Amino acid sequence: MIADDSDAIRMVLKDILVIGKHELVAEASNGMDAFEQFKKTNPDVVLLDVAMPKKDGLSVLRDIIAYKSVAKVIMITASDNQVTMKECISVGAVAYILKPFNFEDVLRKISEYVS
Repeated sequence: MIADDSDAIRMVLKDILVIGKHELVAEASNGMDAFEQFKKTNPDVVLLDVAMPKKDGLSVLRDIIAYKSVAKVIMITASDNQVTMKECISVGAVAYILKPFNFEDVLRKISEYVS
């Protein structure tokens, strides 16, 4: 699953999933929709942007982990704010990716967590 408010980033992430032969089960452009899509589709891995409209990524992460404690959520951010990243990991994110990212790094992180 991909949750990012940028159409361009979602498109690039979709391309990465296709290259890695992963199936996209859902996508969302805001935090409220991201959690609803997560509940509907129960994805193996979520790529979740930290800065999202309607509900920020950290709040969505909290909701996801409260709903399914073993969820595999990889946070994506343009900011290298270490405090936010440490908080995401402490809440339950399995990893984070900094924008701009490269295809290989994203595929490697996804592959680590796909069942």
